Amino acid sequence: MASRKFKGSIKHIAIDREETMDRLQFFTPVRISRGQESPAEEIYSVAEAMGFLRKWPTGRRGPVYQCAVNCCSAALEGRMSAEEARKAFAGFARITRLLDDDMALPMGGENTDNVHALRR
Repeated sequence: MASRKFKGSIKHIAIDREETMDRLQFFTPVRISRGQESPAEEIYSVAEAMGFLRKWPTGRRGPVYQCAVNCCSAALEGRMSAEEARKAFAGFARITRLLDDDMALPMGGENTDNVHALRR
C-alpha cells in the first residue's frame, strides 16, 4: 500500500512540474544573434534564459546582467511572472547587442531609422 501512495506522489510532483514549466514559458521567444556567421538562437523559457546567463563570461557580468539573473531567479521561485523575466532578459540581450535585429524593430510600421541609430 505504501508503494501506491509513493507512486501517486510521484505523479502529483510530475503534474506540478508540468504546470510550473508551462508557467515559465515565454509568450514570445527571445532571439539571440551572435553575428551573421552563426544561426540565431531562440530562448523559450525562464530556465533557458537562466542557462544562457550562467554561461555568460564572469568579467562581463554587470548591473544589467545581475538584473536579468535576479528577475529569472524570482520567476523560478514564483515571485515574478515569466513575461517580466523575459523583459529583463531581452533588455540584457539588447544592451549586450545580442538581441536579433528582428526582435528590436518597432511594431506597426513605425519609422525604423531611429531604432537602428540607437543600436550603433
